[in-house]
Amino acid sequence: MTIASGFRAAAAASLFLLVACAQDGGSSALPGDAPAARDPDAVAVRVDYTGGFLTPADNIARLPAVTVYGDGRAIVQGPTPAIYPGPALPNLQVLQLSAAEVDKLVDRAAAAGVGTATDLGQPPVADAPSTRFTVDTEAGPATTEVYALNEAADAGSGLTADQLAARRKLLDLLSAVSDLPTTLGKATGGEQPYQATALAAIATPYTAPDAAIGKDQPAVAWPGPALPGTSAGKGLETGCVTVTGDDVAKVLAAAGKANAATPWTSGDRKWTVVLRPLLPDETDCADLLNR
Repeated sequence: MTIASGFRAAAAASLFLLVACAQDGGSSALPGDAPAARDPDAVAVRVDYTGGFLTPADNIARLPAVTVYGDGRAIVQGPTPAIYPGPALPNLQVLQLSAAEVDKLVDRAAAAGVGTATDLGQPPVADAPSTRFTVDTEAGPATTEVYALNEAADAGSGLTADQLAARRKLLDLLSAVSDLPTTLGKATGGEQPYQATALAAIATPYTAPDAAIGKDQPAVAWPGPALPGTSAGKGLETGCVTVTGDDVAKVLAAAGKANAATPWTSGDRKWTVVLRPLLPDETDCADLLNR
């Protein structure tokens, strides 16, 4: 077969496939015409919190309320037992969404005004956190941060009617993403525990608890990188170390036998450690210290 005849045969075969697809109700669009898939580890929708009255360690370790990634993983905080001391690790759960469900949430966030320059007002409330919404757009991630969203939701908050209406849209969005099974019409119980491949350990010098709160817990040898790690800021005794590789399994095994009040020993000192699983778009402590 000559090159020319081979080309004609290939062209005829391609034409046959396009016609067959059209007859079957399929699309004859070329792959390049299809919408680009989202980056699997890129944030499609996120709701997290900034500020408020927290210790430096708790502020660094604070987790988003929900993060939806490009591949449909929705990472949420599961129930926490109302006991003291609490568990050493947070209860993170993963719910798998379809591409269409991710798009639905992205559209809903955009419709709520995320990423737009909307006047949300500044209510006269002290020490409240700000709620930060992030949504993926064609131009990249867009955010909207609103102070005291839950604390200033009524007419007595000193806000205008337009500001309250704009905040109400964001409150509705927060409610929707806080209960994804109901919002998306999915059956409950499909969540799976989040398997972290890296951890951040936020350490502060250990102080024994007041006897009225609880008794001193047995000390546990810290199996990860030396504490306290990178300083959280000038004048603070709080530090952060990133746990990766083989150390992750060692720390997780030790955390399974510890609790939130456990004193960890490292470098001849005792430390209180807040363990924070790193999410798919996070690499190390710098992502938490610089956000």
